[in-house]
Amino acid sequence: MSVEAPLPVKETPASSPVTTEAPARTEIQSLYDQYVVGTVNRGLTLVKGKGRYAWDDQGRKYLDLGGGVAVNSLGHAHPAIKETLTRMGDVLMHSCNLYYNEWQGRLAQRIVELTGPGKVFFCNSGAEANEALIKLARKFGNETGRYEIITTTNSFHGRTMATLSATGQDKIKHGFEPLLPGFVHVAYNDLAAIEAAITPKTVAVQIEGIQGEGGVNIATPEYLLGLRVLTKKHNLLLLWDGVQDGFFRTGRWQAYQRILENTAGAEDFAPDAIAMAKSLGAGYPIGAVWIREPYQNVFTPGSHGTTFGGSPMACAVALTVLDVVEREKLVDNIRARGEQLKRGLEPLVGTRIKEIRGYGGLIGIVVAEEPAAVVSKLAHAGLILIPAANHTVRFLPPLNVTADEINEAVRIVEKSL
Repeated sequence: MSVEAPLPVKETPASSPVTTEAPARTEIQSLYDQYVVGTVNRGLTLVKGKGRYAWDDQGRKYLDLGGGVAVNSLGHAHPAIKETLTRMGDVLMHSCNLYYNEWQGRLAQRIVELTGPGKVFFCNSGAEANEALIKLARKFGNETGRYEIITTTNSFHGRTMATLSATGQDKIKHGFEPLLPGFVHVAYNDLAAIEAAITPKTVAVQIEGIQGEGGVNIATPEYLLGLRVLTKKHNLLLLWDGVQDGFFRTGRWQAYQRILENTAGAEDFAPDAIAMAKSLGAGYPIGAVWIREPYQNVFTPGSHGTTFGGSPMACAVALTVLDVVEREKLVDNIRARGEQLKRGLEPLVGTRIKEIRGYGGLIGIVVAEEPAAVVSKLAHAGLILIPAANHTVRFLPPLNVTADEINEAVRIVEKSL
């Protein structure tokens, strides 16, 4: 079977006007219409990216602060990632988990050093990482007959049947009933609701520090500290979904560290397991689950596994991302850029924006219009952002976004809304 050459890109000036009339379907879009399952309402046709910018098939340039939904932590076409992909293509791309490979071991060590004593299981995505959290809890509670997991409304944990059942959004579940039993949903940031939901069958609480898909809703310090006390009291696992708000996105390694800054008792807070993905591979698919020391051996040989998880290529890329973040001091950068973005948007609150929420590289603005309409309007003006629930639009910039690029984004928002 022959390999088709990429479709040509028509270069046009970045400032070329975008018509409001619906254009004829392009060749790329027609391929999707005919051959790709329509699970998403797609917008732009992107053909290349460099740094924090992307270009569409008409040659128009966009400032991409959506980051592939919090995936592109180093932007597009980062030279260090390109070098790693090229090098590992000549060394060892894949070896199944029946064998050792040094890159998986070294990446696990780095994650443990960043998080705390424990071990790491590798997979391929956020949904798989959350699936592993669910299986860990079930395995932990199996001998005592406990299997129920308490999650929260407006949560999002994935689209497999288990993670979909764990998700606290009805629109995500519609049409897939009957759902997997064993999940109880209560209000977010409501410690009393969690306590009231605990039964003899409860084995864990699964939580996001910042509900990204749910509208950039942030857990309070009191809620998190109370959850840790409550779960220890009832011998429940505290499962942390850090897929979107983790990997330095808030200006700390995990979101709970940022939320609990300068809070008494924060040093005693640690989840029992953390799901990671998205920014960890900066565009290369990888997921991981850190499991705290007392529970690191709940999974035994044969009880869980994966074909592609922890491949030499994926782990080498993730190690490279960690090296770049450290070398270029990107944790400090995204922290500063997040504050800069909020300061720049604050004058619009009360007129074009209702509220601003978030930290660092996970900032949500609450708008009056439907989020998808606002995202489309901003894209026409050259800025890529991501919609969320509850009239929220998300900024999810790469960790290496610059001050000038943040100023550019603020100007586009001011002009477009």
